[in-house]
Amino acid sequence: MSNIPLQEKLIVALDAPTLEMAEKWLSELKGVVHYYKVGLELFTAHSWKAVNLVKNFGGKVFLDLKLHDIPNTVSRTLAAVCEHEVDMVNVHALGGFEMMKAARQSVEQYSAGKTKRPQLIAVTILTSHSQDTLKKELCIRRKVRDEVLHLADLARKAGLDGVVCSPQETPWVRKKCGKDFSIITPGVRPAGAEVGDQKRIETPEKAILNGSDHIVVGRPVTQAKNPRDAAMKILDAIAKVF
Repeated sequence: MSNIPLQEKLIVALDAPTLEMAEKWLSELKGVVHYYKVGLELFTAHSWKAVNLVKNFGGKVFLDLKLHDIPNTVSRTLAAVCEHEVDMVNVHALGGFEMMKAARQSVEQYSAGKTKRPQLIAVTILTSHSQDTLKKELCIRRKVRDEVLHLADLARKAGLDGVVCSPQETPWVRKKCGKDFSIITPGVRPAGAEVGDQKRIETPEKAILNGSDHIVVGRPVTQAKNPRDAAMKILDAIAKVF
C-alpha cells in the first residue's frame, strides 16, 4: 500500500459530541489532514450529517462502526452505508468468518454503480486490551499477537481489504497477510503524549516503520493547543521514515 499519499497516512479521529466541535477541528486542519474517522460518538449523535460535514471539507471518511452482529444484520447495515459512499468502514473480526464474508458480499453488491466502494476492514483486538484482559475477562488463551494474527488471517480469507490492529502487531500481520493488505493502527501517540486508555501503543514513525498504511490519532491532535501544528508535527515525523 505504498502508493498512499503522505497526508492520507494520518487519519484524525473526530471524537466529538457536537457537529460544531467537529467543524472547528475540520476548519483548523483543512489543507493539512485529508482523512478523518467518524466514530460511534459523533455518528450516534448526528448520523450522516457528520459524514457529509467531512465530505464538505473535502476530506475522506473512515466510518468506524465496528459492526458485530449476525451476518444478515451486518449485511443490511452495510447496504445502507454504501449509499453514502464513505471511503472506509469496519466490522469486528470477532463476529466470525461468515459475518465477514457476508459483509464483503454486501459491500460488493451495493457499491455496484456507485462512484466508490469503501475499503472494508476488520477490527482485531482493541488497543485498550492487554494480555490480562484477554485471559481474565475474555477467556482468550492465545497471546495477543497470536489472536490478532488469527483474526487478521480470517479477515483476509473472508475477502476483506485489511484490519485494524495495534502497531505492536503490525509487522507480524504484514508478514502473514502480504503487502497489499491494508493495516490501520490506532494506539498511536507522539513521544511525550498522554497514553490515556490505550495499552498497546507506539509513536507515529515507529508505527509506519512497522508497516502501517494509516495511523489513527485523536486526542493528541484534537486536544492540542494548536491542532494544526500537532498534525503537521506528526506528518513531519512520518515523512522522515516514509
